[in-house]
Amino acid sequence: MSLPPEKASELKQIIHNHLIKMNIHGKIRDVLAETVREDLDPGHSSLSEEDFLRALQRRGIVDDVMKDLRFSKEVPDTELGLQSTPKPATHFIDKDPTKLKKTNMDPARRYLYLQVLGGKAFLEHLKEPEPLPGQVCSTFTLYLHFRNQRFRSKPVPCACEPDLQEGFLLEIHREGLGDGSKMADATTMLSICDPVHLVLIKRDTSSETTLVSSYFLDWRTVLSSPSGKTSIAVELLGVGSECKVTAGVLNLSLELYPPLSEILSPDIITTQQSLERQKTAEKERLFLLYAKQWWREFLEIRQANQSKLVKIFAQDENGVNRPVCSYVRVLRAGRLLESPRQAARFVSLLGLEKAPVVGGGGKQEQWCSLLAFLCRNKWRNCKIIDL
Repeated sequence: MSLPPEKASELKQIIHNHLIKMNIHGKIRDVLAETVREDLDPGHSSLSEEDFLRALQRRGIVDDVMKDLRFSKEVPDTELGLQSTPKPATHFIDKDPTKLKKTNMDPARRYLYLQVLGGKAFLEHLKEPEPLPGQVCSTFTLYLHFRNQRFRSKPVPCACEPDLQEGFLLEIHREGLGDGSKMADATTMLSICDPVHLVLIKRDTSSETTLVSSYFLDWRTVLSSPSGKTSIAVELLGVGSECKVTAGVLNLSLELYPPLSEILSPDIITTQQSLERQKTAEKERLFLLYAKQWWREFLEIRQANQSKLVKIFAQDENGVNRPVCSYVRVLRAGRLLESPRQAARFVSLLGLEKAPVVGGGGKQEQWCSLLAFLCRNKWRNCKIIDL
């Protein structure tokens, strides 16, 4: 019986998943080592393929593989992908830090390996039915941004415990002149206050995207770990009117490559974070005083200014009041947008979404950080964007 190409590839992926699950490569290596050590006569100069296959059959490796697969004629072809849908074979590649070292790592740079080890307590999807093979279902996708680096996970079916299993390799270096080629030490990394921005997006069956959560992770706690590795549980809060409600929990693992020769005390990290918060609060206080003074002077210019729509502060997706100027970013379009007319056309193609409001009342305006805006591919501001 011949299978269509898509079914054949699906069957190959199922078998690949099963072989990885039972650690077939490790068993083969053990059998090969034992065969070379015990089964060869002193006169043999090499191990033939037939000798190796007989050793596998004698130890029952092939029988174990076929017995655990448990294929039967009564099972339709569409049900064969049931086990492979939530856990694709690429998870094995993402979980392997050694492979990342070989392919992506510069030995002269410092890296942070952020690993997502699954989610839990997404109670909104507590009664979500298991997706059938080939059935279109709602999915979660995790987006990540750190300095000038952006990553995206593979979409996984929405569930109370979504199978988010991903690994991201983040490069850590100073951006000053002459410091790009130097490996960052513990003191240098302590001064890097840029957080890791995590954005969780839900895509429903009609391809509509919804912002589930936006979280800023301070990764510097790993600097105090003796092993250079730490595990944390991140509580994701909702957005907009649900910014105080827990959306779910992500289990994360942080690891530094290469490990630090000397670690920092947790008190030093806490003190640095406290100083940064005080500095940020002072900046916000000074800006508020300046904004009040500017507004008074603006109203004194002419009476008609009192009716002008001037917005100085706006709430982001996490319900935090921020100056509207902090939402403005310079995007280098290069050759993609060659004129202001093309830029205006690009903006007009972005979808407009009204912020959901529970109950009646007036409309609610919600601004978004740059990553959340790009991931959702929609905007909620009711004003015209000028580029």
